[in-house]
Order: sequence, then C-alpha cells, then structure tokens
Amino acid sequence: MSKIDPTARVEDGAVIGEGTEIGPFCIIGPNAVIGANCKLIGQVTVIGHTSIGDGCVISPFAVLGGAPQDLSYKGEPTRLEVGSGCSIREGATMNVGTIKGGGLTRVGNGGYFMNNSHVGHDCMVGNNVIFATSATLGGHCEIGDFVYIGGLSAVHQLTRIGPQVMVGGLSGVRDDIIPFGLANGQYAALEGLNLIGMKRRQFTKQRRATVQSFYQKLFHGPGTFAERLAAAQPLAGEDPAIAEILDFIGKRKHRPICLPAIEK
Repeated sequence: MSKIDPTARVEDGAVIGEGTEIGPFCIIGPNAVIGANCKLIGQVTVIGHTSIGDGCVISPFAVLGGAPQDLSYKGEPTRLEVGSGCSIREGATMNVGTIKGGGLTRVGNGGYFMNNSHVGHDCMVGNNVIFATSATLGGHCEIGDFVYIGGLSAVHQLTRIGPQVMVGGLSGVRDDIIPFGLANGQYAALEGLNLIGMKRRQFTKQRRATVQSFYQKLFHGPGTFAERLAAAQPLAGEDPAIAEILDFIGKRKHRPICLPAIEK
C-alpha cells in the first residue's frame, strides 16, 4: 500500500500507485497519476494533468506539471508524461504542453535531472538522459536517448539534439546537434564526436574509427558543407551511426545544423 505523510495534501481524483511514498508537505493535484514504488521525499508539487511512471524518486521543491511559460496558454488541459525510473532532484521543473505544440510534454525512462534543471513545454525527451545543474530546455525541443547536457547550459526552443550527444557546461545551444556529437561554447559549436559515450554504448574501435572518418569528411573536408553533405550520402551504408547522422540532418526542421566553429 502507499504511504502518505499526514502533512501532505493529496486532492480527490489523484491516483497514487502501490508502494509509493508521499513525504511531508507534498501537494498532489486532482489530475495527477503517480506510479508504483515512487518516492516523493517532501515538499514536492505535482499538478496539472501529469503522469509519473513507476520507481521515480523526486526531491524537495521539484514542481511537475506547472503551466507552460507561454503567453498563448489559457489553462487548457494539456499534459506532462514522465517515464519510469527517473531521478528528479531539488527544484527541478517540468511543464505541461500547449495546444499549439501538440498538448504534451514527454520525458522518457531512466532520466537523471539535477537540481534546478528545467524541461519546457512540448519538449520530447528521450531515455537515460542526464541534465546537470540548471540545464534548461526551451519549449518544443527534441532530445534523444543518452544525451548529457552540462550544468548551466540552455537549449533554445525548437532545437533538436540527437541521441548520445554531450553538451558541455555553460553552453548556449541554438542549432541542432547531430547524433553522437560533442558541442561546447557560449554559442555552442560542434567540437567532434562523443567518443567516450560511443565507447560506453559498446561501439567497437573499428566502428568509432569509421564514424570518425565520416565526420572528418563531412565537417572538415574541402568545399562547402552542402557540397560535402551531398558527397557523403553514399557513406550511409558503412555504419548505422552514419546513416543515423545523415537521416537527422535530412530531417532538419526549424534550426540549422550545429557546425564546427570554423564553419560558423
């Protein structure tokens, strides 16, 4: 059975999963659904139409399901969905979506969100991400699996970050970052591939060398980027990671592709 501290306020209609602990002074709204075996340590606020998966641990002063920071929002019943096994630390915030953005903010499984990190409205965040202290997403961002965003970094609205990317601390990300990329800087530039992350994901030495060779041709070869991109298309068959990078670039939406500083 769930365990609810007598000082917590759980509104009628809220659903609390089996084995979940609601600590002192938590506020749980009437449209909240909290999965099994979660632990809300204390002074956690879960409001709006928010669902939280099983096994999440949420630290004090986190606010999940708050209204979007968007002037067009008029109180519509939009949603926030948080996956299972997430750790959400002190003061982290995640907002529900907006009607114009599809009405949903989604966070995947196994994420680690350090203190004061923020997921804006209508963002789509993948699995096993790490947001360091005060890492911030503007609205409508798309973040792939196994992404690491360094402390005090901010991602501009409508930006895409591919899977297995590492963003350095104190970075301002305003361009789309290719899968497996390493980006850093006040106006973040591409500095190479996240080779340590690739190694952790069981990429062999040969695969890493193949993708590195492709990267050098695409971003540091002769000619313009558009010319190099066209020439690189036949390389998609050399490795699935190369195909993934090319597909990501081909699906460009609102932002340009993040390039090395020499290209900017």
